[in-house]
Amino acid sequence: MKRHLFTSESVTEGHPDKIADQISDAVLDAIYDKDPNGRVACETLVTTGLAFVAGEITTSCYIEIPQIVRDTIHRIGYVEPEHGFAHKTCGVMTAIQAQSPDIALGVDKGGAGDQGMMFGYATNETPELMPLPIMLAHRLARRLSEVRKQRLVDYLRPDGKTQVTVEYHDGRVARLEAIVVSAHHKSGVSLSRIRSDMKRLVIEPIVPKHWLDRRTKIFVNPTGRFEVGGPMGDTGLTGRKIIMDTYGGVIGHGGGAFSGKDPTKVDRSAAYMARYVAKHLVAAGLAEQCEIELAYAIGVAEPVSIMVDTHGTGKLSEQSVIKIIREVFDLTPNGIIRTLKLRRPIYLKTAAYGHFGRPDEGFTWEELDRLSEVKRVARRH
Repeated sequence: MKRHLFTSESVTEGHPDKIADQISDAVLDAIYDKDPNGRVACETLVTTGLAFVAGEITTSCYIEIPQIVRDTIHRIGYVEPEHGFAHKTCGVMTAIQAQSPDIALGVDKGGAGDQGMMFGYATNETPELMPLPIMLAHRLARRLSEVRKQRLVDYLRPDGKTQVTVEYHDGRVARLEAIVVSAHHKSGVSLSRIRSDMKRLVIEPIVPKHWLDRRTKIFVNPTGRFEVGGPMGDTGLTGRKIIMDTYGGVIGHGGGAFSGKDPTKVDRSAAYMARYVAKHLVAAGLAEQCEIELAYAIGVAEPVSIMVDTHGTGKLSEQSVIKIIREVFDLTPNGIIRTLKLRRPIYLKTAAYGHFGRPDEGFTWEELDRLSEVKRVARRH
């Protein structure tokens, strides 16, 4: 029997990098609410007492970026100046310019907004067709935020991190090796209380008992203190959590971030499409797991390459699967935008707790509306 461990991590919406992602996507949503054809590439930096928004935006509408920044920070929960970062008192700076006309030349004719490669993945190890380590890490992070927002304890602050290590036997989930929860808290709270509360209120409601045993290690605030958090503890930047945004490191990543980018940027839209395609193939029973790479050239509509890797679990040859993909799915930027209905203000809620494996409204790339067509075409191969 082959055994191996795999670890994935997540963070709460109050983590500095995720604050930046949410601000960038809040700007995108505000523009798409008024101008669905706007071009947006919005980057954010947050640090002690400051949010800085920069990027390239071409739109027919006006939005009040400083107010969007403050509203987003308030919604996340940074409301007290003692946090070192608060919605009313932080400075907001902007540096926005129009999209480069050289980039617009390619996008205007339906081509990709940039070159690059994007990956999608699905696996049958969870009902969501996602890897278990990242799904559990996200659920723990979301639960940590829920405990704070519901005031089940009175000492939590918005920042937080989680991590889950899964042990596999012959590629199947066997048990959990380790769980890490780091909870941002106010001063004057004993470590023993925090550890007891986090096990009872965060870990136990989320982690199924049958995956835990006497050897499972549980770490809560392993340094002993997490009082300085959020942008006061670490500078946050858009696009620095791309692994937890996707599949937790199980497969490759092209390097392009998602947040703050409109769907003409294939970094985002083609990654969503690759997930949509991979999920259909696994749900159709053509493989137990499926990794897809799409690659594009700037200004060119069709992908320059498609790669499929079923990691030895496929029912058909990978070349046959590529033929199915080409027949069923439109992989041009405009085709992706139409298929997934991406010209809508749906992006802010993607900016925390992962872009994939979620049943939320608007996550069209998680739908299986082409499943019967995939099965029908597959029968010919």
